[in-house]
Amino acid sequence: MTLEILTPDKKVFEGEATSVTLPGTLGFLEILNNHAPIISTLNDGKLTVRSNSGKDEVFLIQGGVVEALNNKVTVLAEGITHK
Repeated sequence: MTLEILTPDKKVFEGEATSVTLPGTLGFLEILNNHAPIISTLNDGKLTVRSNSGKDEVFLIQGGVVEALNNKVTVLAEGITHK
């Protein structure tokens, strides 16, 4: 699936991923390939991206929203730091 992570200032990540784990407002959620459509608000916390090679990238986000539709996941974060 294609993943984009954006902040108001810049595009932080764009690429292919096998999964993304996010701090949803009701608890952590994991989005995998062919996930059902979803829109959710996000809390501050750890966002983990697993690439096709199995390598994890970790970001710390400061709230935002996520949308998953047709194997495209878009994360709009209010702020972010690469860990």
